[in-house]
Amino acid sequence: MTQKTNDFSKWYIETIQKADLMDYTPVRGCIAFKPDGYEIWEHIQAEMDKRFKETGHRNAYFPMLIPESFFQKEKDHIEGFSPELPWVTEAAGEKLEERLALRPTSETMIGHLYSNWIKSYRDLPVLINQWANVFRWEKKTLPFIRTSEFLWQEGHTAHVDEEDARKETMQMLAIYKEVVEGLLAIPVYDGQKTPSERFAGAIDTFSIEAMMKDGKAVQAGTSHYLGTKFAEAFDIKYLTKENKHEYVHTTSWGTSTRLIGSVIMVHGDQQGLVLPPKIAPTQVVLIPAGPWKKNPIIMEKLDEIFAALKTKGIRVRLDDSDQSPGFKFNEWELKGVPVRIELGPRDLENNQALMKARDEDAKVSVSLESIVESIISELVTMQTRLFEKAKAFRAEHSHHYIDTIAQLKQHLVQSEQNSTIPGWILAGWCGDDACETQVKEQTKFTTRNIPFNPPQTKQTCIHCGKESKHTVWFARAY
Repeated sequence: MTQKTNDFSKWYIETIQKADLMDYTPVRGCIAFKPDGYEIWEHIQAEMDKRFKETGHRNAYFPMLIPESFFQKEKDHIEGFSPELPWVTEAAGEKLEERLALRPTSETMIGHLYSNWIKSYRDLPVLINQWANVFRWEKKTLPFIRTSEFLWQEGHTAHVDEEDARKETMQMLAIYKEVVEGLLAIPVYDGQKTPSERFAGAIDTFSIEAMMKDGKAVQAGTSHYLGTKFAEAFDIKYLTKENKHEYVHTTSWGTSTRLIGSVIMVHGDQQGLVLPPKIAPTQVVLIPAGPWKKNPIIMEKLDEIFAALKTKGIRVRLDDSDQSPGFKFNEWELKGVPVRIELGPRDLENNQALMKARDEDAKVSVSLESIVESIISELVTMQTRLFEKAKAFRAEHSHHYIDTIAQLKQHLVQSEQNSTIPGWILAGWCGDDACETQVKEQTKFTTRNIPFNPPQTKQTCIHCGKESKHTVWFARAY
């Protein structure tokens, strides 16, 4: 395995391949999800979907093909997505009268349909989510993190006024944070995007940002307040109680399969994949050790443990293949399985088994009488431990002492000389787009978000030195 500190991208690719999560396809930037990779997404999807429905949202599905004229209705939107759009120009051997885009996102199609569905205040709010695939023809791709086709969910809601729409925007961002931190064990900073980083066509964009183990940032989820911009473009009006026609206020929000890539980059180690128990396709693997084939009681005991764990809802596998125990240990470590149980003749004599948590070095002995309880307890402990480890790593690589562009450049030089991770910096920003652009051009650090609760408040702009309007996280990003 490539050293993670030497070539993080190569380590990442090797980790994915050895864990058997995906495969490349003949179409550039499009990957096939293998069963383990897709099951991770299913666990994320299930948790998200449950929370969406608890807050009154329902799922629907909209067409993948979007007429070109729809994009022309919202100028900022088409300018934001135009470079990434793949177009369908022919069908059944005939040239189409109007080009059709493979959806990069669905605001335009849904806006068109909402204009037909919404007539009165009685029709509001409309709370709809879609699980779908989208296309953005990326020039530089990385499996799960940035691909030409990816899976995601996109919520699209319509409301009577700004207050209700903004409440929705923040509610969904809070759900994203809860799921990413609670399910994926990834700490995030929630906050508002700067104008240059917000969604094309949005009034305000809010995000959760996560730090990877190479110090780069991943935008893990976004929620957008769209105001009446799309309502005006697609004539989405409703009749008020006072018999007046008003434009609805809309929102959109989304997370994608880049969360899978984030899990790999946040928790993976030099041995490969490390999965938080809550999303692991296999949470526990049982492995017979020693001359187990000559001792049928070993398999009988493992079968008993297997059945007990299944009854408790634990996703468990029993590896009774002909491979050596050492091969099996390595194979399941590469797959990131949270807990491994080993049982051999000597263990059986001592009425115990060996338990190994994927993120810990040592094996521990556990009594066979209480092994199911011990396993379940370790799964809970490991989930928390992974979150705390990721939080400690983020704290170690978040820098609050950098106040000027010169200090940032010096920090980057020292990081390169010492082969250390540059990480993120917390800095002031005056609010001028030109200052933000200069930081990006000179250092490749972009604004991640304006955190709601920054660790401290910065008084001066990192670039111009004037009084800051915002305290902002800056980082290099995927």
